[in-house]
Amino acid sequence: MRRLLLLACLLAATPSVAQDPAPQSEPRYAKIALWSNGAPGSAARRAEPEVARDYWVRNIHDPSLIAFPAAPAHRNGAAVVIMPGGGHKLLVWTNEGTKVATALNRMGVTAFVLKYRLANEPGSPYSVEKDAAADARRAMRWVRAHAADYGIDPTRVGAMGFSAGGELVTLIADNPEPAARAPADAIDRQPARPDFQILVFPGPRGLPAKAIATAPPAFLVAGSRDACCAAPTVALYEQLRKAGVSAELHMYADSDHAFNLDESNRISILHWPDRLNDWLADSGWLSPRAPAK
Repeated sequence: MRRLLLLACLLAATPSVAQDPAPQSEPRYAKIALWSNGAPGSAARRAEPEVARDYWVRNIHDPSLIAFPAAPAHRNGAAVVIMPGGGHKLLVWTNEGTKVATALNRMGVTAFVLKYRLANEPGSPYSVEKDAAADARRAMRWVRAHAADYGIDPTRVGAMGFSAGGELVTLIADNPEPAARAPADAIDRQPARPDFQILVFPGPRGLPAKAIATAPPAFLVAGSRDACCAAPTVALYEQLRKAGVSAELHMYADSDHAFNLDESNRISILHWPDRLNDWLADSGWLSPRAPAK
């Protein structure tokens, strides 16, 4: 009898592996909904909870931002909207999102991590070009509309994307915006194109870019052995270079996809965020500007 009771207790305490894990909330930072009445086209699934565990999040139907303000004594007025990767099936939320935000904070940059709708998740009603890109544009507009609340210069707001998130940056920075429609609110009246772009092993979507002549300055980084994204990174750099757009490219030898901030045994890879800091400083993005008169 004692053995049966022990077995019953163990079974009751064992989680079911067939079920999705319970959603986990961000403990320190509040969710910022991009649309007060929900994203266009998401009404049918808006009430569904997000699913998150460990490093990832998915089932996103209410696109949002999480703000990581730089310390007031250290901030320089620059801001970056971070778009994590994950193949448009999930978001690599920590290694390509929150950890990146805190690294940018150390540079004096206020960061916002974007949860965008996922087009390749099973059963998804969304598309990358229409819905996920709309979330990215809305995020850029939201940050500019609320720049004063965070001590941000609205002319120094960049976009940073990893892998699939890099595709979103390419779509909003290097390609034309869809035909203009009537603004839904004051946020919609803000520009959506980033002032600078940071592409970390970006995917091929959006290439060749169709608005390269008006693209913002770019920092690009990838591994030379990345079967997915080495070639698109070089191709976009060549487009930018030939169009006369300021661009800096770092291709790391013998390196594959998704090395992120600190996931490599190669010293050069470990220091790529330093190269980004150098580029941001050399390009003037970390230097406060006098307000326009």
